[in-house]
Amino acid sequence: MTDNNRGYFGIGVYHPKTEQNIGTLMRSAYLYDAAFVFTVGRRYRRQASDTQKTDLHVPLFHFETIEDLINHLPNSAPLIGIELDPRGRQLHEYKHPERAVYLLGAEDRGLDQRVIDMCHSLIEIPTPQPQSMNVATAGSIVLYDRHAKALNLATAIAQNGISHD
Repeated sequence: MTDNNRGYFGIGVYHPKTEQNIGTLMRSAYLYDAAFVFTVGRRYRRQASDTQKTDLHVPLFHFETIEDLINHLPNSAPLIGIELDPRGRQLHEYKHPERAVYLLGAEDRGLDQRVIDMCHSLIEIPTPQPQSMNVATAGSIVLYDRHAKALNLATAIAQNGISHD
């Protein structure tokens, strides 16, 4: 990733269970300039309480299967799973790619092994307790981390006159 004005990213949930988590994730996606939000499979009801009308600013796409999502990944955007997995890179050490599609697991199931194996890379969010966290919270943390690292890089470039190409 180079700076805040380059690249794009989307974030979504595999078989989400609750509309509140999709609504919260959409709000965070809007705040952190995501290009889109998506779901794979649909178990939740449409949320009626979105007072910010984020769907006017950030599109919400629905994919029936993981294969459907993978067939529609934007050009050169890797699928990055966010899951507790020994192969996952710790978020604080992770360098976000310029283009990315982040995939979170469902609240009650996470990402199954077949889906994990389809991801180009994995991220883990370290916590003192080895337990999973709320899906919307995890997504918001990843979005903030991407934003903060982009700001730090942009600041370093500006201060040092470094070219971003």
